[in-house]
Amino acid sequence: MMNYICITCGVQYGESHVEPTQCKICSEERQYVNPNGQSWTTLDTMIKNGQYHNELIHKEENLISIATKPKFGIGQAAYFIKNEGCNILWDCITYLDDKTILELKEMGGVQAIALSHPHYYSTQVEWAETFNAPIYIHEDDREWVTRHSDHIQFWSGNSYELANGLTIHRIGGHYKGGSVLHWESGNDQKGVLLTGDIIQVVADQRWVSFMYSYPNLIPLPAHKVREMADKVNLLTFDRIYNAFQRKVESDAREAVQRSADRYIKALEGTLFTT
Repeated sequence: MMNYICITCGVQYGESHVEPTQCKICSEERQYVNPNGQSWTTLDTMIKNGQYHNELIHKEENLISIATKPKFGIGQAAYFIKNEGCNILWDCITYLDDKTILELKEMGGVQAIALSHPHYYSTQVEWAETFNAPIYIHEDDREWVTRHSDHIQFWSGNSYELANGLTIHRIGGHYKGGSVLHWESGNDQKGVLLTGDIIQVVADQRWVSFMYSYPNLIPLPAHKVREMADKVNLLTFDRIYNAFQRKVESDAREAVQRSADRYIKALEGTLFTT
């Protein structure tokens, strides 16, 4: 019995004797099936071939990004937040080896794992079993879980406090249960929002954007973008980190609001003439 991993998105499935016929994450319009066809691997295969390693980078005090090199799957980074009494892994990556485990254990281990949305579920159960940590997923995204585990705890409502000063907020958009993590004490007490790509930091890192599908360029409706911006406007934060190690360095709360205004004007045809 193997836990197969979709090579395109990096999400792991429950045990089976044969490869699944399709990846439910990739076989819908927010993602895509590789034009060369559905393909699979396993974590054991990835480790044994020696091609991959994880790079841990200190982004600021008590915040470390974890990304696999060379890129695998979607290529997102996870974030490790050192927090007194409860270290948090925000989002997840597929590759997990002994070196990564040792490095994290030397920093106190992982006490909780929280996810922004299904594209980053990856090998979350492997991580949870390794560190004996609960996984927090919004119940609105329950249907997208591909490997079930007693470690998974589905939360409901619009917010869930993981630890003192660390709260998940459901703002929807990209997925119905799409969530962001508010870290109150980050950035020298100015506040940090970790957004996955529920709110996406764009190439001009003074701005963000919002999409239903990024690879297929399907936008969100104006009313949903306004709703998302209104929800995070209630939080105190000055910096954003997305899943691809881009950040809005400062004035991030205002950046979300002006970005939402621009997005809506573009949809309504009042931003430009072309």
